[in-house]
Formats: sequence, C-alpha cells, structure tokens
Amino acid sequence: MLVEHRGYRPRIHQSAWIAPNAVVSGNVLVGPDARVLYGAVVTAEGRQPVTIGQHCVIMEQAVLRAAGRWPLEVGDYVLVGPHAYLSGCSVGSGSFIATGAMVFNGARLGASCVVALGGKVHIETHLADNAFVPIGFIAIGRPGRIHAPEPDRIFGPCLRGRSRRPPAD
Repeated sequence: MLVEHRGYRPRIHQSAWIAPNAVVSGNVLVGPDARVLYGAVVTAEGRQPVTIGQHCVIMEQAVLRAAGRWPLEVGDYVLVGPHAYLSGCSVGSGSFIATGAMVFNGARLGASCVVALGGKVHIETHLADNAFVPIGFIAIGRPGRIHAPEPDRIFGPCLRGRSRRPPAD
C-alpha cells in the first residue's frame, strides 16, 4: 500500500517490488531492484526522507522510519531482517541487520556492518566499516563500543539502587 502523507508521495523505482500488504508512506524513495516484503512498514512522517538503495531487501514485519530531525538512509545491497526496527539512522552499503535487531535515531553504520539477532545500536552511535554487533549485544558511543547485554554494566550510575533482585535476608 502506497500512502501519500503531508503532501509527499512514495517514489518507487519501476524495477523495485513492494508486497501488497507492505505499507510505504510519505517521503520515501525505494531504489532499483529493491524488495519490501510482506507486512513491512516504511514511513516518513515529516519532511525527513527515507531512502532505500538498490538491491536491498526489507523483510517481513520490519519497520523503517524517519524520525524527527533524522532521515533514514539505507545504502545499496542491504538486507534488513524480519521484525527489525530502524529509526532515523544511516546504514552503509553491504550491511546486514538481522531478525529483531534495532538501530536508533542518529546512529551511523559504515559499510558492511552486521547487527546480529536482537542486537542494538544506541542513539547517535557511530560504527566503523565492517563492525559486528553480536547476538543480543548493544553498541554505544562515538566510536561505537560493543557491550554485552548487561544493563548494570552499560548504564551503571543510572541503575544503581534499582536492583531487580529481591533484597538479601
């Protein structure tokens, strides 16, 4: 379904394919030979555009969106896995965003990056070319550093005093 939003109509290259139940809304450009599969949502709610390069595959139930002041840019030959979430970020050409991975506002991934199953790239994090975020890990910072999924270690001072464990007897 192609939806005009706030005066912007999606622009789909004639060789691209959009599944009949995918939603592409607003200021979106889908490049040559790209594929947006079943149930995916690609949306630009304001002026900031969403740009998907050539030969990309946006898999089932993925959500890609421009957000506030951040456009969304997906380079060429990128695979975005099922249930992935990309918001206001830039993904370099040749990258792989796996099932359930999340890349947040202002993040910039270089070429050929991999964000594995359930991996996360935090707000305004920058990853160099060929970076790898393992399953369930989180990348934070400029330059991005990879952290195991242990919130107490990553966000320490914010969470001190808020232990999830019951008090000791």
